[in-house]
Amino acid sequence: MAFFYSEPSHTFSEYLLVPGYSSAECIPSNVSLKTPLTRFRKGEEEPAISMNIPMVSAIMQSVSGADMAVALAKEGGISFLYGAQTPEDEAAMVKAVKDTKAGFVKSDSNLSPESTLQDVLNLKARTDHSTVAVTEDGTPTGKLVGIVTSRDYRISRMEKSVKVKEFMTPLDKLVIGKDGCTLSEANDIIWANKVNALPIVDDNGRLVSFVFRKDYEQHKSNPNELLDAHKRYVVGAGINTRDYAERVPKLLDAGVDVLCVDSSEGFSEFQGRTIKYVKENFGPDVKVGGGNVVDRDGFRYLAEAGADFIKIGIGGGSICITRETKGIGRGQATSVIEVAEARNEYFKETGIYIPICSDGGIVYDYHMTLALAMGADFMMLGRYFARFDESPSRKLNINGTYVKEYWGEGSNRARNWQRYDDGEGSKLKFEEGVDSYVPYAGPLKDNVQLTLAKVKATMCNCGALSIPELQEKAKLTLVSATSIVEGGAHDVILKDKGNGTAYQG
Repeated sequence: MAFFYSEPSHTFSEYLLVPGYSSAECIPSNVSLKTPLTRFRKGEEEPAISMNIPMVSAIMQSVSGADMAVALAKEGGISFLYGAQTPEDEAAMVKAVKDTKAGFVKSDSNLSPESTLQDVLNLKARTDHSTVAVTEDGTPTGKLVGIVTSRDYRISRMEKSVKVKEFMTPLDKLVIGKDGCTLSEANDIIWANKVNALPIVDDNGRLVSFVFRKDYEQHKSNPNELLDAHKRYVVGAGINTRDYAERVPKLLDAGVDVLCVDSSEGFSEFQGRTIKYVKENFGPDVKVGGGNVVDRDGFRYLAEAGADFIKIGIGGGSICITRETKGIGRGQATSVIEVAEARNEYFKETGIYIPICSDGGIVYDYHMTLALAMGADFMMLGRYFARFDESPSRKLNINGTYVKEYWGEGSNRARNWQRYDDGEGSKLKFEEGVDSYVPYAGPLKDNVQLTLAKVKATMCNCGALSIPELQEKAKLTLVSATSIVEGGAHDVILKDKGNGTAYQG
């Protein structure tokens, strides 16, 4: 006879946080949202990778592209680039993120003195970079002879055939830095000489890299930005349980910081095999997350397989219909609570802490605070990020309302059959996701900062200034259907903010 759980599973909307004592220090500006991404041993100062905010973007075609990765890293989180593309294309996307931000940037816009203005325009159209290095042989590491910026030419007054050597800023008029200088020293040179780009050259005059003023300014306006040891944005990537032997090496060569197995269900031999392959072939320094699971047994299986973090949730995503089509899943709140207990038990037994990620079931901003209070170290979000300018999907106007397209990886549109571990076939037999729209919400930065302001304020209501403290102090209560109604606006006539008319609430 089948095993029956004695209690029903619950969703986030069935819980509320009960306020705790708040001292005068409990103000949002004092709250830290730093959280671990990867496993670490008791006694270690910090894990190999931590985040400054507890948010990662989902491994979805309609969510996580290069623009999303850069925007989220600026705020302190990580994007997991979607894996439903060729290994080469995904690796190129990783490289694009890594090349977007660096203290010392390898030049990828290069021409020779014999090139033409038309070549400059073509290169700018392809790379969207306004600074072009001019080297003797036109290579990124050739002997530097000058640079070209948009201030060096006027399209309306010059022939497209004029050669670069005729209008470039020559080497003897450039401010340059020497290879071996620190980033701080390079920035001092930039500010002292009022230049926007500083070429770095070696003792033989060969170009090594650039340092840009805009990178310094961007860092000052994004104090939480998440950077690697080389001052590049941190980025993750999704892998599947089928072509990992081909995909993983390409992603690592491109500079990816962390991998995550993208699978409909993680408690499987296929996923254990994938994680073990990564660890055995590339070593413990290559970080890979697993999932998704919904109970203690699933967590334990992936923990012992070597997962560096574990995702929780099946069927709770807004575009997921796994529960409808297969009858598989569990309420997200109950799943997080049980897996968090399993994580804590594992830590006591082994001294190894494995961060857990709540993936799915987030409808309102306060659900994120609930997920953290229940034990999640961070959340993976799809619908939330799909609404923003930086998501890869199209922005449309439907009946006067701006929306963005949003589709599940289990939909026919995604054609991502590789994430389904049925061990056979090369196509979807049936859909587990839908094709939909979400309301357009504008830029990521504004929305994330508003959401996190709510999270911090709620943490202060609980007397907590960090996520671990929230998990220690939080008091949670189940609510009845009637009290859910009570919690919103009711028994009043609400004003329509748009035109002044009213509607019954």
